[in-house]
Amino acid sequence: MTIVVGQDSAQTRKTLKVGDQEIAYYSIPAAQAAGLGDFSKLPAALKVVLENMLRFEDGKTVTVDDIKAFAEWGAKGGKNPREIAYRPARVLMQDFTGVPAVVDLAAMRDGLVALGGDPEKINPLNPVDLVIDHSVMIDEFGNPRAFQMNVDREYERNMERYTFLKWGQKAFDNFRVVPPGTGICHQVNLEYLAQTVWTDVDQNGANVAYPDTLVGTDSHTTMVNGAAVLGWGVGGIEAEAAMLGQPISMLIPEVVGFELTGEMMEGTTGTDLVLKVVEMLREKGVVGKFVEFYGAGLDKLPLADRATIANMAPEYGATCGFFPIDNETLRYLKTTGREMDRIALVEAYAKENGFWRGDDYAPVYTDTLHLDMGTIVPAISGPKRPQDYVALTEGQTAFRREMEETFKRPMGKEVAVAGEDYTMESGKVVIASITSCTNTSNPYVMIGAGLVARKAAALGMDRKPWVKTSLAPGSQVVSAYLEAAGLQDDLDKIGFNLVGYGCTTCIGNSGPIQKELSDAIAEGDLVATSVLSGNRNFEGRISPDVRANYLASPPLVVAYALAGTLDINLATDAIGQDKDGNDVFLKDIWPTSQEVAELVEQTVTRDAFLEKYADVFKGDEKWQSVETTEEKTYDWPPTSTYVQNPPYFQGITMDTKKIENIEGAKVLAVLGDMITTDHISPAGSFKDTTPAGQYLMDRQVPVREFNSYGSRRGNHEVMMRGTFANIRIKNEMLDGVEGGYTKGPDGQQTSIFDAAMAYQEQGTPLVIFGGEQYGAGSSRDWAAKGTALLGVKAVIAESFERIHRSNLVGMGVIPFEFTGGDTRKSLGLTGDETVAIHGLDTIQPLQEVPATITMADGSTKQITLKCRIDTMIEIEYIENGGVLHYVLRNLAKAA
Repeated sequence: MTIVVGQDSAQTRKTLKVGDQEIAYYSIPAAQAAGLGDFSKLPAALKVVLENMLRFEDGKTVTVDDIKAFAEWGAKGGKNPREIAYRPARVLMQDFTGVPAVVDLAAMRDGLVALGGDPEKINPLNPVDLVIDHSVMIDEFGNPRAFQMNVDREYERNMERYTFLKWGQKAFDNFRVVPPGTGICHQVNLEYLAQTVWTDVDQNGANVAYPDTLVGTDSHTTMVNGAAVLGWGVGGIEAEAAMLGQPISMLIPEVVGFELTGEMMEGTTGTDLVLKVVEMLREKGVVGKFVEFYGAGLDKLPLADRATIANMAPEYGATCGFFPIDNETLRYLKTTGREMDRIALVEAYAKENGFWRGDDYAPVYTDTLHLDMGTIVPAISGPKRPQDYVALTEGQTAFRREMEETFKRPMGKEVAVAGEDYTMESGKVVIASITSCTNTSNPYVMIGAGLVARKAAALGMDRKPWVKTSLAPGSQVVSAYLEAAGLQDDLDKIGFNLVGYGCTTCIGNSGPIQKELSDAIAEGDLVATSVLSGNRNFEGRISPDVRANYLASPPLVVAYALAGTLDINLATDAIGQDKDGNDVFLKDIWPTSQEVAELVEQTVTRDAFLEKYADVFKGDEKWQSVETTEEKTYDWPPTSTYVQNPPYFQGITMDTKKIENIEGAKVLAVLGDMITTDHISPAGSFKDTTPAGQYLMDRQVPVREFNSYGSRRGNHEVMMRGTFANIRIKNEMLDGVEGGYTKGPDGQQTSIFDAAMAYQEQGTPLVIFGGEQYGAGSSRDWAAKGTALLGVKAVIAESFERIHRSNLVGMGVIPFEFTGGDTRKSLGLTGDETVAIHGLDTIQPLQEVPATITMADGSTKQITLKCRIDTMIEIEYIENGGVLHYVLRNLAKAA
């Protein structure tokens, strides 16, 4: 790849000498010396964006005024929401979101041919890495065969998808695929792909150094900010535009400073810290903002803990959680096998260009908050949201309170489990999973989990028989150090056998639990629980049999598997008995910080990283045997139920049209607060009674081969039918009904998909109403794609999460926010209304527009809505029908 930089930036271009190499860079101090403004007090996270402006300043897309706006940001106390055009260095994908993105690129090649263009014009201009990590499912567990059997099933289920991805790897330039069984994309990114300071060749043939930046088609792309790499999640459609050279339109963000002081106490983990951080920042309100961590506490915070905190930025609502470059960054880069010349460049560049966190680091922030890490206690979060913080000492009390207040069920009801000598009751843990990049990237908590297992196994303890246990590390390096420490054997003894390298339970690929257990839960309408070391615990995500999901550190996941229930206070209650029948308490099997640190020092080595990442793109024999074609356009298999040519570009012309007012729209759903992208577009399994299941049954796909919604995101027919189909979503148009249902044109209850198709046949536009934080969670482009394909023209909510708002615009759906205190509740909406929204034919960014709601009795209510088309370029996206249509037409013009 050749980077192209602005021609008007010569006054800020300097040369840096590092060892024997000389390399060009764009200097922030030089920009300040040239009179462009005072940038000395900008946070490091914002300096990364400023450097991007310096490098791409061309007087058109990026102007000198854009650069000066960063100085005004500091002068105005950390606020200056100017629209800028930002260009990340690279793009990261995983297969659930990557397959539909590659489908779109393949469809765009067909579309460009239809417009008379060259299909090879559709090619990533920026490097793209796709890591296959979301497909492995835990069918087998608790035995030495689990890993190989799960891998074999993964290939059986997903061969069509893998063939398609391997075609994409050959057909597209700048596109690499990390094969299945390697690890989770964010951990592979943190441990191998990321460089903190990137280098490339510009159009003049000179080497240029600049901050490593990226966007990713997964919300937890933010994890790499722990290594001072600025990145965040976007939807697949926005990532595709970035791949194709389209800058990301954004407002200069506010930056909230989060000061950390003190140090972690004995018995606490990085997970305990991040759960408190999530609670604090959700309460603070940081949606659409950067969070930068600073303070003396960082000197005591390993990069593994920083990455855990950065990973969960979507859970606390921020665009990213950033840690500046310091000595710990350099230590981590060395340990994980980066080249020594690169590490020297990182240090020299950071110090020369003002990115280094030294003792004198004291930037201006928009706002600040503070946490003494010495106050952190062991904790979990649940049962439905990551911010629902529960100190460990509250465990039993908190769960009983949730039973009464959230689940409206009493404790104590027992149901017999067929063929077993135990009963099932609410609170029992049926899934305990060490999973997710959030924590498996952290050797301190992984070694800690292994030591808990070692001590428990030595006492003769085992998991409770109703608990499905699993270990799914985020990279093969984790297995290397667990094996080197002898801890994998101890984990195996209590059921935490390796089940695969991938997201598994965290993404909903927990696999089925024992049928008799499932039947007992259903019979008693019980609240079964899961405990996972992940980042998401939204309802309906982890398992259809589990209503209450709790996030915990890996050592606590092991402890809850031994206890077998959430209805316990781990601080005071026995978690089980030893082989002699004596009570065992958590303190009896909990390792000391010194024990953990010594094993980490001995086993987490540079050599292990170098060995495991030596052939990261090669894959195993199964991947190497996948055959595909050399064609530049894809030969869409007509009978495939995994990959289909989407309808977005079929029949495309060069014509665009002005945005039209919305008239006579009917309501498809009235939804509550915190409607996540999991609610809108679930990723997990589905039944044959659903519209998606019926579609597959009609094509002779047996239920055993349904796989998951996430794995079928390359087929729009399945995904349309799965939109708003989460088993726990509640449409307030209906009384007490869970699942993807609504009223059709005839007023009768039906599936949302069938109702939408009936309205489309009538030519009736649709709207969705929602509450606060609409679209929270994963950067799931299908939550917007499905919404658009159902015929929804507008989503009206109290507030939007950043990524989903952007995705809706990218698919041509207009987001609106209530104003003046209006809400779906204050307006008394029932879903029987008709909606008209005017002023769209002359819309400007963030403009307020009038809306008329005609009630079922014919009366009307006039309200004002804020249009969340935030920037001028987004108006063009809507006029084109979406961002990809905009890019495609521009490429056709250029040809």
